[in-house]
Amino acid sequence: MSANVSQEFFAAPGADVSDKANIGNGSKIWHLAQVREEVQMGRDCIVGRGAYIGSGVQMGDNCKVQNYALVYEPAVLEKGVFVGPAVVLTNDTFPRAITPTGELKSASDWEAVGVTLKEGCSVGARSVCVAPVTVGRWALIAAGAVVTKDVPDFALMAGVPAKRIGWVSRAGKPLVADGDNLKCPDTGALFREDNGILIELEETNA
Repeated sequence: MSANVSQEFFAAPGADVSDKANIGNGSKIWHLAQVREEVQMGRDCIVGRGAYIGSGVQMGDNCKVQNYALVYEPAVLEKGVFVGPAVVLTNDTFPRAITPTGELKSASDWEAVGVTLKEGCSVGARSVCVAPVTVGRWALIAAGAVVTKDVPDFALMAGVPAKRIGWVSRAGKPLVADGDNLKCPDTGALFREDNGILIELEETNA
């Protein structure tokens, strides 16, 4: 069950962790979760009950993958990423079970494409990211959204297909107007929007 016994991580009874996975210190993998071979998981990550982490997926430190989320290879999760319950990160743009001649497809019959989740971003419960797509730093995807296009840093996305409905701060709170700038109501961090791109001016404590 333990991928690397020299490393200190927790795998609950019933978790299926490949002995070819590399799991960082302090990480926790809960009941019925599956972590496949060649996974590279950072320190202090949490993989919830029934979640699936596909072969070769890369996860940075302090990531949370909640219950029954499906993270298909070759997904990349940078540090501090949140993946909500029952989220799906796809890996096949044009899925088929069989070839045009009716034969069952094998791994060599299609090319996997991945989802990239940048530092600090959050993907809400039951949302779907349709590969290939990148979710920007500190962006927030609302529950139930379907992401089909790349998402800018700090964007608040909702709907099917997902569209930007606002901006959020590193704290995940919607930004409010503050003169010519936008401001986080929690931290006081200031931002400015420029041609659809959010520029972080400063990060302060409230």
